[in-house]
Amino acid sequence: MQTPPQTTDELYEALRENDRLPYGRTRTVTAEELAEAAELFGEPVPLIHALLELQEAYTYGSEPRKSPVVFARLLNLFDEQPDVFDDRLRHQLFWRFKWVAGALRSLPEIPLAALRQWLTEMRDRYEKAGLDLQPYYGQAYRLAVHTGEDTVSAYELWAGRARVPLSDCEACETCDRALHHLASGDDERALRTWEPVLAGKESCQEEPARSISHALLPLLRTGRTDEARRLHLAGYRGCRRNPSMAGEVGRHLEFCALTGNEARGLELLAENRNLFDEVDSPLEQLDLLTGVEVLLARVEALGHGELPAAGFPGRSWTVATLRAEVRERADDLAARFDARNGTTAHSDRRGARLGRAPLLESLELTLRPRALEDVAPAPAAPAPAPAETLPESPADLIRRARELDEQGHPDAHACWARLRDLVSARDYVHPDDPEVGPLVRLRADLLDEEATLAERRDAHEDAAALYEEAAGLYEDAGLTGHAVFARASAVLAGAQVPPPGADAEGAQPEGAEAEARAAAQAAVFTEAHAELVRLHEQASGIAPYLEARLLRLRVSACGLRLQASGDGAQAAPVLAEAELLYDFATRHGLTGQIAAARLLRATTHAMAGDLPTARAEADELVALLRTDGPAWHLPRALSLRGKIQLGLGDAEAAHASLGEGVRLAAEWPAEAVDAPNLHGELAQACMHLGRPDEALRHLTRSAELELRAGNRFDAFCAYSNAAQLSLDLGRTEDCIALLDSLLVEPDVVDGELDDRLVAQLRLTRARALRAGDDLKAATAEFVALAAESAGWDDDPGSHAMIAAETAVLLGEAGEFGKAREAVDQALAAHARDPRFEMLSNALRELARLQAHQQGPEGLTGARAFLDDAGRVADAARAVGFEAHGRSLDTALAYEHGRVNAYAGAYDEALAALEKALGLLGEPGEDAGQAGEWAECVRLAGVVEGVYLERTAPALARIGAAAGRLTALGHTEPVEELTALAARLRDEE
Repeated sequence: MQTPPQTTDELYEALRENDRLPYGRTRTVTAEELAEAAELFGEPVPLIHALLELQEAYTYGSEPRKSPVVFARLLNLFDEQPDVFDDRLRHQLFWRFKWVAGALRSLPEIPLAALRQWLTEMRDRYEKAGLDLQPYYGQAYRLAVHTGEDTVSAYELWAGRARVPLSDCEACETCDRALHHLASGDDERALRTWEPVLAGKESCQEEPARSISHALLPLLRTGRTDEARRLHLAGYRGCRRNPSMAGEVGRHLEFCALTGNEARGLELLAENRNLFDEVDSPLEQLDLLTGVEVLLARVEALGHGELPAAGFPGRSWTVATLRAEVRERADDLAARFDARNGTTAHSDRRGARLGRAPLLESLELTLRPRALEDVAPAPAAPAPAPAETLPESPADLIRRARELDEQGHPDAHACWARLRDLVSARDYVHPDDPEVGPLVRLRADLLDEEATLAERRDAHEDAAALYEEAAGLYEDAGLTGHAVFARASAVLAGAQVPPPGADAEGAQPEGAEAEARAAAQAAVFTEAHAELVRLHEQASGIAPYLEARLLRLRVSACGLRLQASGDGAQAAPVLAEAELLYDFATRHGLTGQIAAARLLRATTHAMAGDLPTARAEADELVALLRTDGPAWHLPRALSLRGKIQLGLGDAEAAHASLGEGVRLAAEWPAEAVDAPNLHGELAQACMHLGRPDEALRHLTRSAELELRAGNRFDAFCAYSNAAQLSLDLGRTEDCIALLDSLLVEPDVVDGELDDRLVAQLRLTRARALRAGDDLKAATAEFVALAAESAGWDDDPGSHAMIAAETAVLLGEAGEFGKAREAVDQALAAHARDPRFEMLSNALRELARLQAHQQGPEGLTGARAFLDDAGRVADAARAVGFEAHGRSLDTALAYEHGRVNAYAGAYDEALAALEKALGLLGEPGEDAGQAGEWAECVRLAGVVEGVYLERTAPALARIGAAAGRLTALGHTEPVEELTALAARLRDEE
């Protein structure tokens, strides 16, 4: 709070503002300041309101020691001036007796006698005020559960009484009943009792998150694993990082530990590290720490006690050291509660939780399942495992690496990786073997291998430098042919380095700028090809396998030129070069290069748009590889054939080819056969076949493989696609859980990952939050994204989109002033990079929301939005823009009708709707257009017949429309029009 309120009106407004904040230190500190400010006015009512807000902040901010102190002040005010408490304030006061009872139970330093004395005070106060004692018996039952004594009789005294206005909400009482059955060992009865809460029919501040956390293990024990998985995702989101729900977080950690999701448990523990510092309630601490210990004990039992873990502030922790600290603290808390209560209830319950065995070996909770091995820090991706055992002696290993490399065999990479480790050792002694050659040659080989791996990562600039360095070493070793090939590789790698100012991962140029950039890039590849030809012609007497590789570089340069230019005429040079490679490889029996030539030929036909020829080439190539090999080329050939088949509309055949490719790729190192791409292509085929769940599995698999290969940008792109698909499928919680997991990755948090990709992940998450009805969180994320994207000078269109969506969400929340500011930002960005349909949709929706929420008072603001939408439609018409659905003018006319109807301007509404009908034209065979036309007629009928009370013309309009639609066979919209006509006749 920057300045204290100067009037009671300002105080009440500040209290309302504070009430919108999430519970936590910020809200609590502000509530304390407002309570101090309220004292200065010398009026009891403002002070009462401020103290109520303060007690609420303490209660839900997990500060139970302070809540009773505030309530004591409220009770004194009530005793001194009962008349200033109106019915609502009186209800609040008596309600909060229960809050104090809960706070005292959670403090082991409060004697048991004091707890019972408070319950007596509550009963006496209720009786004196003429209130029913059901809430008192509810608190007495909770105390019995807490101590572990006389729970059955206390339950019967409470549960047998009817609910009253001061009873806990139905959701909370349902949870207490279910927990009673659960404590007696009846999982099924507990779950039946919980059903309305778990189904979302009953809810409150704490529910259903509290019930879900307790129901997870019973659901597993009764075999309802899918429901447990779904509720874990939804329930965890409802309690994470919330100090007043630390116990619930602890039970979600326990659930992860008992279902083979220990890695996810550690991830959630890290996300909730704030709870170690912010939870002031000893009872909540005990509940949280016991769940944490269950998780840590499981991780340690699996042999991963050395893993880092998020724990108490002030030092770094491993799983083992944190577990020891947690155990000591939790044991002490349980002992203190038992000493206070004179029972062993808390130690017994804690022991039962710690003694549970895993309920499932594995349960896939999220779209990103992770093992504990994935949590362990790995400085680099592991070397690919070869199909055969590597030779032990350096000389044999060098010979084998070169032999495999000459064949193009994927296992060569494992050999080179092993040699790199050997050579980097300080005690390495190079073999004195003429066949192996000098150390300088081996160093050149290793640089060449490093350059190849850099190219796979699209690090072309690094690759070019490494190739040049390797060429120099090859020359020193007297290997001219190798030097020429390395230098040629440097030429092609250098040609692929993006020009200055180009951003391969950002906004792409359009129009003339795009054409100029494409022409420039094509020219670069033309020069590179010429240089490759020159190097080839100057090389003489080199080994056939090296000459074949030079020819392949020439084909690649031409292919890259074709790709950059998009000019089909450039296909002929590619095919000519491919033919040279094929003929050369055939003469020398180079099976790998024969396959490469045919693969390049098929790819070129596909790029040139000749898919039938490309398919024939791919079919022949696959047949050739099946018989003659090499086998490691088959997954790539099947991948290409699958893409071509998909382009020809044969999704079934594509799915078969790509599926076989995925199966065969498993036999080879993933990076050698591009397994991530295979899974990505197979996901597309699945979508064409209407198999989205299968597509989702392949997308996440593609992302996992990219991560293992160290390609984090590509991995996060695949995960982004998976998140969007899960959202499209209505799997909102899956989407949010996946994105939450990604957004806490260290390189995301530290700003090392591409900022636009991270923004896309956050945007998808914000949309998922909105789809999941968490409008408050969604709005906050959209507002933050709109502020960040305002600085994207190179991509104003994206800012326009984000700002427009933000405006609509603010409008849904009734904050039309802020919505106006956001949509003005969107319009300014739209002026630089038009997004006609999106802006029109947003403006019309804002107009509808304001008119619907505010009625006549909101008409001026709503019409201002529609005026802006009109200007957008005018600009779109001027440039010939065509919307995907109905025209922007038609949609605008309809919205004018609806907005005016909401605001009571019925004549204007009817005129606008008749204009919309004229723009739509008569209905035809298209069901969608007919439905829009019928809806416009229906609304016009409502305005004319119901609000303007012109029944006869309204009935005539509706009857004529129903007749037209019936003749066209559109029965569904006719039913709605018929129902409206019947209603109008009844009201005559």
